[in-house]
Amino acid sequence: MSGVGSLGLRSSGSYGSLQQSNGQSPSPSPPLGARKPGKMSLGGAGAGGRGLLFARICKLTSRRRRMLLLLLVAAAVVVCFFFSSLVSKDEDAPPGIETMLGFSDQVRSFVNPVWTSSGRPTIHGDSLSRNGLSTASQTEKQSGSSHDKLRGLSWSFPPSVVLEHHPCENFSFSSPPIDRKRTGPRPCPVCYVPVEQALALMPSAPSSSPVLRSLTYLSDGNLILKESNSGSLFGGYPSLEERDKSYDIKDSMTVHCGFVRGKIPGVSTGFDIDRADLSEMWQCQGTVVASAIFGNYDLMQQPENVSMFSKDTVCFFMFLDEETEAAIKNTTTIDNSKRIGLWRVVVVRNLPYSDARRNGKVPKLLLHRLFPNVRYSIWIDGKLKLVRDPYQLLERFLWRKNVSFAISRHYRRFDVFEEAEANKVGGKYDNASIDYQIEFYKREGLTHYSPAKLPITSDVPEGCVIIREHIPITNLFTCLWFNEVDRFTSRDQLSFSTVRDKIRTRVNWVADMFLDCERRDFVVQAYHRELWEQILRNPPPPQHPLVHQQHRKMLPDNTAKEPGKASAPKKLPAKRTRDKKSSSKRAHRTKVTGGKEFIQL
Repeated sequence: MSGVGSLGLRSSGSYGSLQQSNGQSPSPSPPLGARKPGKMSLGGAGAGGRGLLFARICKLTSRRRRMLLLLLVAAAVVVCFFFSSLVSKDEDAPPGIETMLGFSDQVRSFVNPVWTSSGRPTIHGDSLSRNGLSTASQTEKQSGSSHDKLRGLSWSFPPSVVLEHHPCENFSFSSPPIDRKRTGPRPCPVCYVPVEQALALMPSAPSSSPVLRSLTYLSDGNLILKESNSGSLFGGYPSLEERDKSYDIKDSMTVHCGFVRGKIPGVSTGFDIDRADLSEMWQCQGTVVASAIFGNYDLMQQPENVSMFSKDTVCFFMFLDEETEAAIKNTTTIDNSKRIGLWRVVVVRNLPYSDARRNGKVPKLLLHRLFPNVRYSIWIDGKLKLVRDPYQLLERFLWRKNVSFAISRHYRRFDVFEEAEANKVGGKYDNASIDYQIEFYKREGLTHYSPAKLPITSDVPEGCVIIREHIPITNLFTCLWFNEVDRFTSRDQLSFSTVRDKIRTRVNWVADMFLDCERRDFVVQAYHRELWEQILRNPPPPQHPLVHQQHRKMLPDNTAKEPGKASAPKKLPAKRTRDKKSSSKRAHRTKVTGGKEFIQL
């Protein structure tokens, strides 16, 4: 073997180590081990041209320079391989993991990298109908035509991300850390992956929808108002027979799902939206983060810790009524693009309900009707602030578990009957309406929660956050859940388990419920507006400084009246004892009052 042969063997070994490590930097090999065989091969090189040339070079250079030369050759080989890997595909990547983030068809269709002047995802203009709106089928046909636009991004993620093992596979759950200042529910540690790795773990195809393949929605333009206790004009007054039929899951179904009075949700259906806003909502593809504030009940919270990639590819929509819009305009300027921070503001008119809580259930449960072209949605209540990246949430709560619907369970209550009693004690709703709903469910077979329902971990959700994939079965679930809210009370915690269990008995699907402490890790809850205003109007008095000032003021007066008595210091402990007892009584009363407040919540 010649010296070149030995170098070729070494370089091939370097290639092998790089391929096995999937792009990881290879561990350096000892230089002496590489040079020694080369020296031995030169002795038997014969009269070959290349061998003589290499031997002559080695004779003219010192041992140190020969070592440097070999290192330069090895470095050149590694650099050549590195640049070649930038333009080549990794064909050995396991299926189901996206390896070319920058130019993959799956990521292109998911993030929808066609940009409007406002910097938001959009589709091509020729897919809009004459009404200024597109249909879902039209949009799906146009979704693959955005290939060249992705290269216009000013930045990109690493071109190849290969994960042999999930970064969080060794993560073990731990309880929330102890905090003496916070004795109530607290967030617990959650393992998220970086955004680029989350995108690499995105499924290349939609999740399967068991049994149900096609779902359409009932519309009736001639529907008239009825004096009925079983629904609303917006919901279409479904009868009990229609309600039962909607749980008979088939390959193709048509169900009540709000917006019954029109063919296009938001156009003369109640919950009306301007056509310009509807057009942008229908152009949103990939992922939408949505929230709503009605009745000026909450303060708008801006998402935090959102990556630039998500800011460019995820839609953020905030629904407001006219009352809330007027209040916001007094303190905040809404620009021409109708944006406040990350939120694209949509003002809703002709609200279907007089109760702001019911109006909030429309975008919460019917996002698939308002955004027919998105693949994933994240709903957060108006009182919450999102503090994690949307793609990290999708990976953590959907893709990692291979589920299509995720919602947190209640931090304390697992039983619907207990939740109903807590709602009555807290004055959340009319007690007679709550009793009627629970009695109705009892006649249908509702039972108390018990370990016999495992793997179902709870019957009571904390419904302020919903993370889901838009497929027929999840769309059906939220439609039927909305119908229960429309028929009975607006307390969706009471109807969740009934809808879930009815679907579960017919098809192999169930909503995944994660821990409430995990939810508290990615959203931060703020006070409602009226509580903030109450705190600002009536700040708590600084009690302790006033007590100390009274003691300091009283001591000179007492000593001035009786300067010659040495027993004055003996009276001070007695006064402190009385103060201590009275303060303990006050503390005891505070605890009782706090307990009452806690029960009311």
